[in-house]
Amino acid sequence: FNSLNRDMTLAQFKFIWYMEYSHRMWGRVVGLAYILPAAYFWHRGWLSRPLKGCVLALCGLVCFQGLLGWYMVKSGLEEKPDSYDIPRVSQYRLAAHLGSALVLYSASLWTGLSLLLPQHKLPETQQLLRLRQYAHGTTALIFLTALSGAFVAGLDAGLVYNSFPKMGERWIPDDLLAFSPVLRNIFENPTTVQFDHRILGIASVTAVTALYLFSRKIPLPRRARMAATSLLAVACMQ
Repeated sequence: FNSLNRDMTLAQFKFIWYMEYSHRMWGRVVGLAYILPAAYFWHRGWLSRPLKGCVLALCGLVCFQGLLGWYMVKSGLEEKPDSYDIPRVSQYRLAAHLGSALVLYSASLWTGLSLLLPQHKLPETQQLLRLRQYAHGTTALIFLTALSGAFVAGLDAGLVYNSFPKMGERWIPDDLLAFSPVLRNIFENPTTVQFDHRILGIASVTAVTALYLFSRKIPLPRRARMAATSLLAVACMQ
């Protein structure tokens, strides 16, 4: 308010305050949704030894996620006397918070589906091995693309250029490497951050499409075919 939003009304402040408050309360509900059932199932002896390790890891990760959220918000409240920029949280902490949330969600989904769905016993052919490796590589690429999106959000880099496929009048902007040292551009230059996110996004869609086409050449169970088709549909929608 002191540095930028002097015209903010109390009603406008309440709106953003309740957004933050609701997010915190929802996060605590999510934490309880992990910890309370885990304690109950553990007490009843319903968890096998390997599953106990998974449950402990998931509960630890959900607590770590909450701590990261606090650490992220703290960066947006720190005084920056030498900066007259828009107050914002650290893009590094925002990416860490989003990344840990994606890991937590993926691990939870994987654990749940492993318990609910029986594993298919497929012959370990060379094609199947290649498909699995390519799927893991595509997963890593999508994860990296999502993290780059956190840097876009943290730096408001989406506001720099709003044309596609070119950025303004050029394919490669003039200020792509404006910061020094060069490595700093990847994480702190809004133009470079948006450029990288575009490239990663295109690469992700290309990888998902190739994965789908490759999966069509292999005899797969219906469940795996549905997964590959759904992945392509969601990638196009995204």
